Amino acid sequence: MDGEPNAETALALTRAFLTELHPGARRPPRVTLDSALERDLGLDSLSRVELAVRLERGMGMGLTEQALGTATTIRELLAGLQLQPVGFASAVKNTELSAIRPEPGESLPAYATTLIEVLEWHARAHPDQIQIICLADAGEVRISYRELLQQADTIAAGLQRLGLEARQTVAIMLPTSPDYFYVYFGILRAGAIPVPIYPPARLSQIEEHVRRHTGILANAQTSMLITVPEARVVARLLEAHVPGLRRVVTVAELGGGDGAAPLPEAVHGDDIAFIQYTSGSTGDPKGVVLTHANLLANMRAIGGAIDIRHDDVFVSWLPLYHDMGLICAWLSSLYHAIPLVVMSPLAFLAHPERWLRAIQQYRGTISAAPNFAYELCVKRITDAQIEGLDLSSWRLAANGAEPVMPETLRRFTERFADFGFRPEAMTPVYGLAESTVGLLSPPLGRGPRIDSVRREPLSRSGRAEPAAADDPSALRFVSCGRALVGHAVRIVDDAGHEVDERIEGRLQFKGPSATQGYYRNPQQTARLFDADWLETGDRAYMADAEVYLTGRSKDIIIRGGRNIYPHELEDAVGSVPGVRRGCVAVFGSPDPTSGTERLVVLAETLLTGADAQAALRQRIVEASIAVLGQPPDDVLLAPPQTVLKTSSGKIRRAACRELFEAGKIGARRHAAWWQVTRLVGASLLPQARRMLATGMHVLHGVGVALLFGLLALPVWSLTTLARSPAVAWRVNRSAARLLLRLAGIKLVVNGIEHLPRTACVLVANHASYLDGLALFATLPLHFSLVAKREFLDHTVARLYLRGLGVLFVERFDLRRSADDAQRLADVVEAGNSLALFPEGTFERRPGLRPFRLGAFAAAVAAQVPVLPVAIHGTRALLPDGEWLPRRGTITVSLGEPVLPPQPPTDRFKAAVALRDGARAFILAHCGEADAGIG
Repeated sequence: MDGEPNAETALALTRAFLTELHPGARRPPRVTLDSALERDLGLDSLSRVELAVRLERGMGMGLTEQALGTATTIRELLAGLQLQPVGFASAVKNTELSAIRPEPGESLPAYATTLIEVLEWHARAHPDQIQIICLADAGEVRISYRELLQQADTIAAGLQRLGLEARQTVAIMLPTSPDYFYVYFGILRAGAIPVPIYPPARLSQIEEHVRRHTGILANAQTSMLITVPEARVVARLLEAHVPGLRRVVTVAELGGGDGAAPLPEAVHGDDIAFIQYTSGSTGDPKGVVLTHANLLANMRAIGGAIDIRHDDVFVSWLPLYHDMGLICAWLSSLYHAIPLVVMSPLAFLAHPERWLRAIQQYRGTISAAPNFAYELCVKRITDAQIEGLDLSSWRLAANGAEPVMPETLRRFTERFADFGFRPEAMTPVYGLAESTVGLLSPPLGRGPRIDSVRREPLSRSGRAEPAAADDPSALRFVSCGRALVGHAVRIVDDAGHEVDERIEGRLQFKGPSATQGYYRNPQQTARLFDADWLETGDRAYMADAEVYLTGRSKDIIIRGGRNIYPHELEDAVGSVPGVRRGCVAVFGSPDPTSGTERLVVLAETLLTGADAQAALRQRIVEASIAVLGQPPDDVLLAPPQTVLKTSSGKIRRAACRELFEAGKIGARRHAAWWQVTRLVGASLLPQARRMLATGMHVLHGVGVALLFGLLALPVWSLTTLARSPAVAWRVNRSAARLLLRLAGIKLVVNGIEHLPRTACVLVANHASYLDGLALFATLPLHFSLVAKREFLDHTVARLYLRGLGVLFVERFDLRRSADDAQRLADVVEAGNSLALFPEGTFERRPGLRPFRLGAFAAAVAAQVPVLPVAIHGTRALLPDGEWLPRRGTITVSLGEPVLPPQPPTDRFKAAVALRDGARAFILAHCGEADAGIG
């Protein structure tokens, strides 16, 4: 290929691009077809995209999304260009809008309490209504509500087939595609909890990717991960580092069954709908717990704030692993029955005009993006690319998820005014994962409101005093509006007292969208709450009852008693020639000598010569003086990929500060093969430990099984030959206590004083084969056990159980079952105590299931108390389907006897009351969730 004209053209275009990117470089990097885009040429994500655009334009060809996402060298980019002569913008065909828009007047699932109910409601109300239009290189894929539900059930069946249990967490590491939507609802339909994580963007950052996701998956206790085949290398590394991650699967592997998933356990509004891990711009990611109620409250409030109408169309390229793309774009569209036109983030980054063309093509009315996306459209899109563009349908352009820059609002509005974009459509908004997604929104159709304030009073004392129109040093902030309906915000000082308007402080909020905290992170949860208010982590002030964000609390630099806002200086330094734009971090570092913070500027560059770098430092100092009126204390120039960012591209200033204080700025990142090797090596010790633990468990289990075998024959013989069930009970009690002790299982009994001296009906939860042993070991007195009639067909079991005085009952024949219930009542009336499991046969899935009424009806008929007994820990020590028990603790809690009314006026109601009273105690002490009906 080296001799082909295409190769020479590609190399020439690349060299020209690098010269333009780093105009002051004395020795530009040597460029060959096999030059690594990141390691050799120092190109980050946006620079790679820009190079791809230059190659497309210069060679008159297109680049597939897959090639853009996976190419690591110029040769691979060139191969991707040869694969496809055009981008998907021309593949998007004319659409009949009537086919994707619902009929006017259709109601919404206003009474739904979960996302599952929302989808089921829409699938009944308008099953063939198009909900999602997924755009890709090959064209579009349309998904109706019916298909979304059917495909989700197929995924749910596949997950359950692989052993997924209710309320377990499942990670989704998929790109934007139809599969993502199916998988998300498939996890919910299986009764589990989705955990969205982002797929690896570049192989060269695999170590950082695995490190960050290891913490997420371990914190979430993820049992399964669903990904694409291409990501299996990373997935296997994650599997090696996360003890609980027992299976990595692809969507194809989940779709091989018949799609008939059993109904999940009852899901309620206060159950977790998914865990949204924060991007970690100011620290390690934290898992925000969001319930179905949180999501529905936020989506309904957003719908009211932006007045979602039946003829709206949402167009989005936002990644689905972030709340703005997942909730704001998709789930809100799904709830309000409007179609979502979605493309991958890579498609937008490569060709920003595709976003605008999709808005035109589908007559999009609503879209949202971070500030950088609007800036990218201004800088990247040429007039030729948008000839004939019509944006007149776009009524709401939400700008959020990162600081909103006043100049971006102006530039975008002016750039696209001639194409039908209206200034009032631009809508700065504010939200955060802790408030589900949305919190603040301005009046609809007003357009941006920008406030100019005097720099010195705000920096010194936090007073946002209006600045004169000609004040060159003024700070400008954008209003994000007021709190959504049903929510509230306030600004407080460092002492927690609410401040007046135009006084800067900490922004707090509360409302139905507010999270209950961070998943398995009580320390961070405690920091999140201030009584019933939640901290946003942002600073702001109010003016005319609207909120103006000034910066992240942790990022603001206090220097000489003055507040410095990093993003302002980062934007200015990013414009300095020689600095890689978007790759600047400004942060403060404590200076013990001066007693204040040092102002540090960390900037990426490809300039290597001493003179060139000295000149660049001077230009950065001049930029700082022009913006802040003072120079920085430290200017650090570093190679590409030094400035740390979140998955959404936000600067991780706190992490950069830690890197600076550890003296690791400029440390060269190892090659991908070395990172993989080191990760594999690091996983060997945990794997060895797990293998050792597994081996010890097997040896222990085998030992317990041998003990059981040694005890079984003598215990069976003594039981069958015992002169009375009471004697047989004492034999089994002694054997049970001995077996538990030798098996390393500790038995803790609470409330033994509640054991009645007279006849009673004992009811206990049933989670494992160990439950019988636990009851034998706990109860000193004989109880007549109740077992299913099927045991009579097995001679060994029949003789043993009859020796214990077990009563056999029918489960399937209604007439015989009724007779058995009366027989139980007769036994109790005769002065014998009964013990039974009202749930019936146990299952592997955790949860306390509904109780049958037979035992309670017998107690009412015999006028004896019901003794509730909660058994905790047996399911974990010996789950259904396993035969080797683990070491651990079993706790048996006896409640106070529940007495039936004397005499009962209505036996059925009395039995129900007894059942509910006993079940309430067991539910409170068995350590499992309620898996009952409703």
